Amino acid sequence: MASAIPSRLAQVTRASASPADARARTITLYRDWYRAAPEVVNQYALDVSPTQLRHAIRMRFERHRNETDLRVIDVLLLKSRQEYQETLNMWKQPDHIYGILLKPKERPSRTFLQKFYEGRDEEAVIPAASGV
Repeated sequence: MASAIPSRLAQVTRASASPADARARTITLYRDWYRAAPEVVNQYALDVSPTQLRHAIRMRFERHRNETDLRVIDVLLLKSRQEYQETLNMWKQPDHIYGILLKPKERPSRTFLQKFYEGRDEEAVIPAASGV
C-alpha cells in the first residue's frame, strides 16, 4: 500500500464565480468521488461493493441538487472536498466511512408528542454558550 501524500489532493479554497462555475466544480468533485469508489472499498476493506458506495455518493449529491445559493454550494463543496481528501489519505477508520458515506442522514419527521414521549425536543435546546 502506498503511503499517504497529503499534498497530492490538496486544493486551494475558492468561491464560485457563477452558478455555471459552481456546477462545473460540483461535477468535477462528483467524478473524483465516483472514480475513487473502488480504491476506497479496497483501502478500507469495506464489505460493500464499489457500486453501493457510488450509489451512496450519488444520494449525498442528489440531496443538495436544488441548492441555488452560491455561498451554500461553496461550503458544501469545501466539506465534500475535505471528506474526499481525508478518505483517500486514509485519515479515517472504516466505521467513519460507513457512518459518513453509507448511513442515510435523513431523520424521520416527528410530531411534538413523539418528541415529548422521548423526553427531549432538540430544536428547543439552546446551548449555554450561544449568547442568546
